Amino acid sequence: MNRYLEKFVSYLDIEKNYSRHTLTNYTLDLKEFFLFLAQTPLERVDYLTLRRYLAKLRERHLKPRSMARKLSSLRSFFKFLNREGYLKNNPSTLLMTPKLDKMLPKFLTEDEIIKFLEAPDEKKESGLRDRAILEVLYSTGIRVSELVGLNLTNVDLIGNIIKVMGKGKKERLVPIGNKAVDAVQQYLNKRKHPSQAIFLNKSGARLTTRSICNITEKYIRAVGLRDTISPHVLRHSFATHLLNRGADLRSVQELLGHVNLSTTQIYTHVTTEKLKSVYDKAHPRA
Repeated sequence: MNRYLEKFVSYLDIEKNYSRHTLTNYTLDLKEFFLFLAQTPLERVDYLTLRRYLAKLRERHLKPRSMARKLSSLRSFFKFLNREGYLKNNPSTLLMTPKLDKMLPKFLTEDEIIKFLEAPDEKKESGLRDRAILEVLYSTGIRVSELVGLNLTNVDLIGNIIKVMGKGKKERLVPIGNKAVDAVQQYLNKRKHPSQAIFLNKSGARLTTRSICNITEKYIRAVGLRDTISPHVLRHSFATHLLNRGADLRSVQELLGHVNLSTTQIYTHVTTEKLKSVYDKAHPRA
């Protein structure tokens, strides 16, 4: 089984360009499935075997999204084995994905964003760095994983463009605003450690995704913002504010690096709710 798993992961990595995070999750999901199979060979796995496995997972009261991912891992794996001729049949064909509720993204108001971005103490190098991090996340809408991977060669501070490596190892160009450019330039002028990486910790090493989460949480507490929010809230706020100010959905899709327009459309639900609120308050017969 592990031999098949290695071939499958290699296929996802080389041919499908899946991220390291996705490869890790798929590997863990399939190893968990192999433990369930025990001594049963893959050739003997049928639809009923998969149904028994799913029933076992449901006993753990997993969230629908976790179930959906595990199902996706199984489907992709058996489809690969069948297509490559390792299995005669694909037992996962009839498996149904649980219906997922669409969660509306949390976002900050424009006033809250200003408060958030101005929280770092710019008299310190770490404060200049943190201000630059927050400004870039909000100005560009890039993911935290894309931010930590930025190098000096990826950023054109004169042309106001950055090049990011997105999901599936796909590169895209994203505009960056003047305020974010100024914040990055001030930080680069003051930082002590030379490096190709832009955002560094106090030891001069590249910041990690976890570090960015810690930095964000620090300023959430400092300014007393509502709810528990993650660095992704800046990406959500970026998209929502663009749509609120008249940007078209297709352009926002390109900026966010979404493959499917349907992924971006969740932000239209947010703007629709705002329109309803304005209508209810303003229309005399609402």
